[in-house]
Amino acid sequence: MNSTQPRKQRKARFTAPLHLRQKFVHAPLSKELRAEFKKRSIQVRKGDTVKVLRGDHAGTEGEVQDVDLKKTLIKVTGVSNFRADGTEIPRPIHPSNVMVTKLNIEDAKREKIFTRRSE
Repeated sequence: MNSTQPRKQRKARFTAPLHLRQKFVHAPLSKELRAEFKKRSIQVRKGDTVKVLRGDHAGTEGEVQDVDLKKTLIKVTGVSNFRADGTEIPRPIHPSNVMVTKLNIEDAKREKIFTRRSE
C-alpha cells in the first residue's frame, strides 16, 4: 500500500486486480505445518483442510469448497446457514479467521513454493 490514508487503502484493496487479490486470501498455518514448512501463512486453496477460529462456527474443521477472490471469502464444508424454507447454504468466511491444518499438495507449483523456501 502506498498511502497511509484508510480510505485510499480500502479503495486500493477493493479495486485490486485478481492477481494481487491472491495475497488477500492467505491464512496462518498450524504449529505443526509451520514447523514442517518453515512458513507462517499460505494462500488458501480448494481442498485444504482448515479450522475456523472466529465467529459462530469457531472450532469447526472442514475442507475448503470454494475460494472467491473477487469477494475475498472462502466456503468451508460444515459451516453453513439455514434459510427460512429450511435449505442449507454455505456460509462464507474471511480467510484471516481460519487456520490451515492440512494442505492439499497436489499442485506442482505449490510444492515448488515449499522447496524454494527450504533451500
